[in-house]
Amino acid sequence: MAIRPIIETPDPLLRQISSPVAEVTEEIRMLVDDMLETMYAAPGIGLAAIQVGVPKRVLVIDLQEPEEEGGEPVRDPLVFINPEILRASDVLQVYNEGCLSVPEMYAEVERPDSIRARWLDRDGKAHEKDLDGLLAICLQHEMDHLEGVLFIDHLSRLKRDMILKKLAKWRKERSKLAA
Repeated sequence: MAIRPIIETPDPLLRQISSPVAEVTEEIRMLVDDMLETMYAAPGIGLAAIQVGVPKRVLVIDLQEPEEEGGEPVRDPLVFINPEILRASDVLQVYNEGCLSVPEMYAEVERPDSIRARWLDRDGKAHEKDLDGLLAICLQHEMDHLEGVLFIDHLSRLKRDMILKKLAKWRKERSKLAA
């Protein structure tokens, strides 16, 4: 396993549409393992393959929710290969989203509250399930990456421009500290 560099906006690769995985091979499983290690190291709760430079329809999620209030986060990684949303609820939920490819920036995004999704897991086994709450939001966010869409694309032009200006300022300050 290896930690891979995470691509950040405005890298044009993030706008590429990812290709379906024809077969879950050992190479795909190694990619999944690297993605999980990269996501945990970042730290984050979701990562799409395109964010590490691989335009394949693969993503990983681990909400790392504690078993009890105030407890230690528990790792429960989920792997989604060729995910599809079969149905989305009409009820929308606002969630304050962030993204490893848009570091340190957050904004409220409205998405369907629950979805029915279909995907393959790390072993190529098919799943179909109703998902809601943070998992549904996170899956939709990561699936956007597979279509070349970032969470900031769901915002008004004004809010998006403000975030991109803040990001540029943050990067400038970060590079000064590194020098």
